[in-house]
Amino acid sequence: MAAAAGRYFCTAGRGLEPFLAREVRARLGATEVDCVSGKVFFSTEAAPGELRKLKSGERLFLLLKKHTPLAVSRNKGKMLHDIKSLFIEEPKYWQDVISTWRNLHGCEGKKDDVFQENPSPLKRKSEETDTATKRQKTEQARETVPEECQAEAGEGCVVPEDCQTESETSLEDSAKNSGEKAIVNEQLNFSFRVSCRCSGAIAKVLTSQEIGRAVGVALMKQCGWRADLRDPDLEIFLHLNDVHSVVGIPLFRLPLANREYIKTAGLRSTIAWAMASLAEISAGAFVLDPMCGLGTILLEAAKEWPVTCYWGADVSDSQLEGADVNIRTAGLMDKIELLKASVKAVPLPSESFDAVISDIPFGKKFKITKDIQILPDILQEMERVLRVGGTVVLLLSHDLHKRMDSITKCAEHDSPDAISDGTSETTTAKALHADRNSSSLVNGVEEFFLSSRQTCFESLVLDGVYGVSLGKTDAFIYKYKKISTAGNQ
Repeated sequence: MAAAAGRYFCTAGRGLEPFLAREVRARLGATEVDCVSGKVFFSTEAAPGELRKLKSGERLFLLLKKHTPLAVSRNKGKMLHDIKSLFIEEPKYWQDVISTWRNLHGCEGKKDDVFQENPSPLKRKSEETDTATKRQKTEQARETVPEECQAEAGEGCVVPEDCQTESETSLEDSAKNSGEKAIVNEQLNFSFRVSCRCSGAIAKVLTSQEIGRAVGVALMKQCGWRADLRDPDLEIFLHLNDVHSVVGIPLFRLPLANREYIKTAGLRSTIAWAMASLAEISAGAFVLDPMCGLGTILLEAAKEWPVTCYWGADVSDSQLEGADVNIRTAGLMDKIELLKASVKAVPLPSESFDAVISDIPFGKKFKITKDIQILPDILQEMERVLRVGGTVVLLLSHDLHKRMDSITKCAEHDSPDAISDGTSETTTAKALHADRNSSSLVNGVEEFFLSSRQTCFESLVLDGVYGVSLGKTDAFIYKYKKISTAGNQ
């Protein structure tokens, strides 16, 4: 089964697809990289331990099938038949799928129990007594797909909990009506569930529940597996939309975005890593986050680029306390220094840092109408502590993004609304949807970056603007380069 040998896809928050595409190439040596909105497909020979190190993705799947969109008709029966045909295979196909999944997943199950083409009524072996305890933590942590992973309107990665509950009841009823429930529940201890998501034209004809139920019953009949919607051994993922039909299996029970070394999460880890990846951090560099909060950006950077000195500042005692706990939990006490200070007056020498990275929390902890006025002071202080050739990376809210251009631009012929009129969002959207080829996607996103526009702060040059999603809200990552000492242009 060639598709299972080394072909994968990873979900990503909106705007992070180019970051993920670059990461799989650099970290995994991936080939055949293909980006679509919310997903990156790729091939690699990397081991599971290396796959788990991906930082900019949400969930990682073993790709089983990727086809063109299903033809939509008004005949529900025909459409369900076409969908089920994606799963009807020779017995050896699913044996190979499970074997590959076990090797990658590190699952310790009995292979003989996985598939029986013609099951006979046998008394099921007693369950291991520690099964519930062993899976309790993963069940609690299993995510309902984060908003930022929903790259298209109404599109997600797994079936919502309410859909799973409804599907479970209907699936059991279907099995009972077919007279097979007793056989399925008594003979095997290998369980599964189908997580279905549909959007676009097909969603107007069929619901995720209807599709998941039909596929689930088909697999129960064909493979003899037991349906378990709450804590299955195996989850089969199905996504149908106007772009493709995708079938896959999650490689890990927990999302890649769940960081075991972060005790209390602040900024989403995938966004923090993406910001750090833009800062051009090198060995021996000095990196500052002057509004560090709980320290998520510093943690992500220090884990990825450990031979570097990191400093975090904040005016809030509670935030600094939380950051300190996170740093100790991650074992990075020797990498990250914390100090209490205002971002408008950082008590550190001029031109002492190679990179400044920060999430400016306007609109949540601050009132935009009043405190937006201090943004020039913040930028000026960042410019002061940054060395020539250094990088500033900022995460700005949508409202602050609208004001940023008018604050920083000085060119006489530039419109003060050049960025805030939605140019970047429009260009990003076009890049994501114009072509499904990975190179065109990445190049399309990179081509919209504003080229070397000088700011009112004289030494800072805008080097990129990246639209990303923070769940229900949009945000923008700004990257600046310092080209000379302030005042010496």
